[in-house]
Amino acid sequence: MASNAGRISLACTAPRGGLACPLRGSRCCALNLPCPPTPPLPERLPIEPLGGPVDFQIAVPGSKSITNRALLMGALADGPVTLTGALFADDPHFMLEALRTLGFDVETHPEEQTARVVGLGGRIPSPSAELFVGNAGTAMRFLAAGLSVGRGHFRLDGNARMRERPIRDLVDGLRNLGVAIRCEFDNGCPPVVLDADGLPGGHARLDGSRSSQYASAVLLAAPYAQEPLRVEVTGEFVSRPYVELTLHAMHDFGVETARDGDRIFLPAHGRRYRPGTYAVEGDASAATYFLALPAILGGRATVTNLRADSAQGDAAFANLLERMGCRVRRGFLPGGFGVEVSREPHARLAPLEADLNDMPDVVQTLAAVALFADGRSRFTRIANLRLKETDRLAALHHELAHLGAEVQEGPDWLEVAPGRPCPADVKTYDDHRMAMALALVGLARPGVTILNPACVAKTYPRYFEDLTKLRHA
Repeated sequence: MASNAGRISLACTAPRGGLACPLRGSRCCALNLPCPPTPPLPERLPIEPLGGPVDFQIAVPGSKSITNRALLMGALADGPVTLTGALFADDPHFMLEALRTLGFDVETHPEEQTARVVGLGGRIPSPSAELFVGNAGTAMRFLAAGLSVGRGHFRLDGNARMRERPIRDLVDGLRNLGVAIRCEFDNGCPPVVLDADGLPGGHARLDGSRSSQYASAVLLAAPYAQEPLRVEVTGEFVSRPYVELTLHAMHDFGVETARDGDRIFLPAHGRRYRPGTYAVEGDASAATYFLALPAILGGRATVTNLRADSAQGDAAFANLLERMGCRVRRGFLPGGFGVEVSREPHARLAPLEADLNDMPDVVQTLAAVALFADGRSRFTRIANLRLKETDRLAALHHELAHLGAEVQEGPDWLEVAPGRPCPADVKTYDDHRMAMALALVGLARPGVTILNPACVAKTYPRYFEDLTKLRHA
């Protein structure tokens, strides 16, 4: 393994001028400031192979999941909340713009990766608002529950794909509590219309088989309910670590949650989120793309701003690589604090069988890694991938087959074997994770072109810039 002296260090590269603006135009859509001199990505982006093992360290952008949770808690807090290390990309942009539209005092400093929201103790300033959240699932679901603590008429809408994504389970759970909320077209999907008059207490039962965000949404609003509120998750509990992440963030904001078994949560009633400064750690999902590179190419990669004790579910991704034969280290490392993955270039990369119910967002990254494994990999309990930015199971099946892989798909599983490599134009389906994961294949073999690479603006606008910097390692 190479010495530390020769390692490349990549700084966190959130947009310097605004929210996802490097891919969108000449001025920042939120602050009307000049965008940084970053050219737009082309419609077709050929990926050039790196040609050998990697050796680098990187600080990835802030966590999308934590940023949007913290923004909502900041708006509900008793005073100003400042986020450091915040993510500036499409999903947080829609949350920030929604808070502005609702009348909250919001300041953003993308060049410093900070955002400030002045909370009003559970009061929603505007009595009426039309909110557009694009395809940001966290913004749609968290706001649907969060706005119920206020009073007023609110309408939440999104883009064409958001209008196909289910929200009935959350709407039904809130209606059963007494909230006047409905799907405008009565089809179980947005737009959502809310006539808020405070969040009643009671027992909220939420189906956990489609998304954990329904439970997280109600939990985030629960401290402001008029009476104590119990949140129960029914059915299969997918992406459970994201609920634990919500509870962890609520604790950091001063609200404790009791438990009755492993599916019933009782947030402290009458407590308020406290103001102050909150540090957003690096995004564990974004880290997977870089930690996967030693598995694919050999070498070593360190993500320096991912806590070793991270509450993010996808932080366990390195454990899966360890099962495939990689070496994993966590904590204080020679290249910095964080998580390091390494593999000798000629060591065997074993195939993987894994139940990914708790971390479905890593499936695309693992599918890319599986193209280089010595055998067939199988990923199970991932049915909710069909409800994401696109039907990710069908999209993966199609694009991996184009790349020459042997692929089989079931209702809630995917099998991948290397097959015979083929050059391919890879469709991304306007799904950031399709683009980021399958670009890794192009770093290891020629002929891979990513179509619509600009879709990475959803969570990581400068992802392809950071991949390019790896060539200097």
